[in-house]
Amino acid sequence: MQNIYPSLQNKNVVVTGGGSSIGASIVESFANQGARVAFIDIAERDSRELESRLRSSAHPPRYFSCDLTNLASVQQTFASIRQHLGPINVLVNNAANDDRHTLEETSPAYWDDRIAVNLRHYFFCAQAVVGDMKSARAGAIINLGSVSWHLGLPDLTIYQTAKAGIEGMTRGLARDLGQHGIRVTCVVPGGVRTPRQIALWHTPDEEAKMLAQQCLKARVEPHHVASLVMFLASDDARMCTGHEYFVDAGWR
Repeated sequence: MQNIYPSLQNKNVVVTGGGSSIGASIVESFANQGARVAFIDIAERDSRELESRLRSSAHPPRYFSCDLTNLASVQQTFASIRQHLGPINVLVNNAANDDRHTLEETSPAYWDDRIAVNLRHYFFCAQAVVGDMKSARAGAIINLGSVSWHLGLPDLTIYQTAKAGIEGMTRGLARDLGQHGIRVTCVVPGGVRTPRQIALWHTPDEEAKMLAQQCLKARVEPHHVASLVMFLASDDARMCTGHEYFVDAGWR
């Protein structure tokens, strides 16, 4: 059972990559707080199913299809969301893809694509909402990082480069936007148990290794990440900005 934050009620929230896994848990958690939520994704089926499942919410979340690597489409989508919600109070930059790769097989085109998928849109989605937040003299931008680059996991160099960049971006934006009352933070998940991770990477052997390296001997679930996002989006976190907050069960 998550805490209820009264300050999130009726807030206008955008979540990228909100159709499944961690993003879907974040969307559902905001809906349970009474927030008005728009979420962006390219996974049509998952996103429509989430819309349908949450249609009885006080403010049913609404799905917007957008390829976040297409910056013109990003601008158009945020304009459409603003028409639907009004001025945006909270942005959660969550969308990412952790495909594995090696140094030898990586082409310049693949590098550019992975940076566009995992880093570039975080900056431009923030750019798309900052006008609303400056006008309100308040707002929260929450970026999703990853414990992977802190650990130096194999076959993830570009992904980890992007995730390290997100933490740098968080600090830079927090400095630039703090004078306008806008907070920018970064949530750093550990090995979250999602359908994708279970299907592709988290074999029983890998899970055992992960648990052995965690201080807490239980798997991190999507709702654990969503709980931290709710706190950081709320007024209870009014003096939290410019830093990373881990939810990784102490994975070292």
